Amino acid sequence: MKRESIRYGPGTGQVAEVWRPPGAGEPLPVVVLIHGGFWRQLYTKQLMHRLARAVIARGWMAYNIEYRRVGRFGRGGWPGTFEDVSDAIDALARVDGVDRRRVATCGHSAGGQLALWAAGSRATGEPRRAAPSVEVAAAVSLAGVVDLEVAARQLIGRGAVQALMGGGPDDQADRYRLGSPAALLPLGKPQLLLHGLGDGTVPAWLSELYARTAEGLGDAATYVPLPGLGHMELISGSGAPILELTTWLDAVFRGLATGACGPLVAPGPTGRRHRRWGPP
Repeated sequence: MKRESIRYGPGTGQVAEVWRPPGAGEPLPVVVLIHGGFWRQLYTKQLMHRLARAVIARGWMAYNIEYRRVGRFGRGGWPGTFEDVSDAIDALARVDGVDRRRVATCGHSAGGQLALWAAGSRATGEPRRAAPSVEVAAAVSLAGVVDLEVAARQLIGRGAVQALMGGGPDDQADRYRLGSPAALLPLGKPQLLLHGLGDGTVPAWLSELYARTAEGLGDAATYVPLPGLGHMELISGSGAPILELTTWLDAVFRGLATGACGPLVAPGPTGRRHRRWGPP
């Protein structure tokens, strides 16, 4: 395994880790890992190290990003946090060995919101922002805060959403419209939402409702409830979460490599029926 750090901006938090599997030769699919922690400065990209190891064990590249978070010295929030995620993904254009056709985002908790947002629209309301140079082909949310308006009104994270967006959905309606994945539907790209039914931090019904809405609008969205699992187990890099994640990503990456153009139904590793993006 080879790991290197790159900078995508001048700020302390504007860094990313490139994890490569041993013996990597031809261009590889990339999983962009986005950590959670309710967008707060206290939490860092180190949360995703076990997941990064699981990703490179599959022969893919892991790209573990940091971003400006909310806090006294974090200088994050709207729009900086969103701009950082977008700029970090665009920095993949300068990384050797990347198959730019096969870039998927994968975020946990608050990072799940950012992962889906990056797949749907990386506009932040700043008219001078350039168009993305690296496109996201698919997105995974692990116990994600996927609807910012609902999460704010339910006080999920005890005001974390309001701190990120600079106010509530009634005060900052345009920001929520541009920043909430649920408001961006349909994304037009395959999405996987894994959520532990024992999650006491972010309720699983948030992912279920999002996936149901996405499918109703024509998106290839898969919601997988995981009985008995809580919030942090989804980034353990082991057990049912990693089996579901890697099986789904494998189908997505194979589909993108062969030019498949639609969602399919296939059994997942736990026997569930998955809508998949891949070849018959």
